[in-house]
Amino acid sequence: MSATPVKTRFAPSPTGLLHLGNLRTALFSALLARREGGIFLLRIEDTDAARSRDEHVGDLMEDLRWLGLHWQEGPEVGGPHGPYVQSERAGIYAEDYQRLETAGLAYPCFCSEASLKLSRKAQLAAGQPPRYPGTCSHLSPDEVQARLAQGLKPTLRFRVPAGRQLRFEDLVRGEQRFDTDTIGDFVIRRSDGTPAFFFSNAVDDAMMGVTHVLRGEDHLANTPRQMLILEALSLPLPRYGHISLILGEDGGPLSKRLGALSLRELRARGYLPRAVLNHLARLGHHYEVDGLMDLDALARDFDTARLGRAPARHDPVQLDHWQHLAVLALSEAELERWLGEGLADVVPEGAREAFLKVLRDNIRFPGEARDWARRLFGHPPEVDAPRARRHGTGRAPVLHRRARGPGPCAGRFPGTGPAGGGGHRRQGSAPVHAPARGTDGSESRPGDARPLAPAGSRAGGRAFHRRP
Repeated sequence: MSATPVKTRFAPSPTGLLHLGNLRTALFSALLARREGGIFLLRIEDTDAARSRDEHVGDLMEDLRWLGLHWQEGPEVGGPHGPYVQSERAGIYAEDYQRLETAGLAYPCFCSEASLKLSRKAQLAAGQPPRYPGTCSHLSPDEVQARLAQGLKPTLRFRVPAGRQLRFEDLVRGEQRFDTDTIGDFVIRRSDGTPAFFFSNAVDDAMMGVTHVLRGEDHLANTPRQMLILEALSLPLPRYGHISLILGEDGGPLSKRLGALSLRELRARGYLPRAVLNHLARLGHHYEVDGLMDLDALARDFDTARLGRAPARHDPVQLDHWQHLAVLALSEAELERWLGEGLADVVPEGAREAFLKVLRDNIRFPGEARDWARRLFGHPPEVDAPRARRHGTGRAPVLHRRARGPGPCAGRFPGTGPAGGGGHRRQGSAPVHAPARGTDGSESRPGDARPLAPAGSRAGGRAFHRRP
């Protein structure tokens, strides 16, 4: 373990629900800190005022806690480097802007978006990479004051030094090199006074003592800009690791702007935290163990050297595989809590233990358990014989039975049926129309209604016909 404690961070923007891509970034960062006995920090980057929402802040913190990714520094926890919400750090950024302007390392830019667009278009037409041409880089103080007097609101640009090569060792991709002549002066403060991502993200990492930054490979081009900012402010540089992107089923990158699957949706479907964790941990990272692992085991075997460079693909089939293993790993108490209270209303208490034992291997989601419970312990549906004839079954008479008395599994599970006193009654006698069921319990195709045998009759025997 290094002398300086490892500190990683997750810095989401509260512009939507957490999706699998940024959740994996949070997981890898938390695993690295956990393995090294370090600190996992949470920071909210809400400088995009038009898209940020307060309700998303609460949602993303709840999602992280649901997964077991608890942060040791950040919102609702505190720490020595707060505030941990960027919109509350404007005063800190203002001091740094002033330092850069005083040193001649930043300058106001009055170029309109229209003029910048034309410049980019001309550069592309000439086969050159688009970069700021430096139009406002040499304005005199008097020229700056004249434009301010006209009511123009400038951005603030960082002055990129010419003729340098920047290098750093990426934790995933090895040595990276960038020529400053290809970068161009870039905006560090927007015209409305809010900080640009390049600036606030880098400054906060350094001031909060972050030692390792894991993020998507789409941020790789930001790194040389942030290196220049930190160098100019004499702030420490963290170690960067740019992980591969996650591709969806269509082969495109997951993105919350494109409606990628959110954790909230997975939770609503009944996925378990351990299933999601094991699925995400193996998207772009190799583990020697193929089986289900808890958070401590995932952290113990996590290694940035095992992070792949090739894009990882989200496969719902693999997620369902981990879900099945996670269900098998639940204790009886956890299984009952996960299945919910609705099951207790259908399954008699005396039969519950045996039912759950049989059920565990055959379900992945709570809805499947409720369906089995209704089939085994619920009352047989009434089939309307005239209606069946109208639909062309040609088979009559069909059992028409009122919904009362013991269920079809009376006496087959402990505590059910007349002997066990566990039979349930349902009020009312309105017919309930359902697919016909064969003697083996399988549902037949629509239009192939069959007579239902009452409880206790021989499987495969003749049908018993009962009048209402």
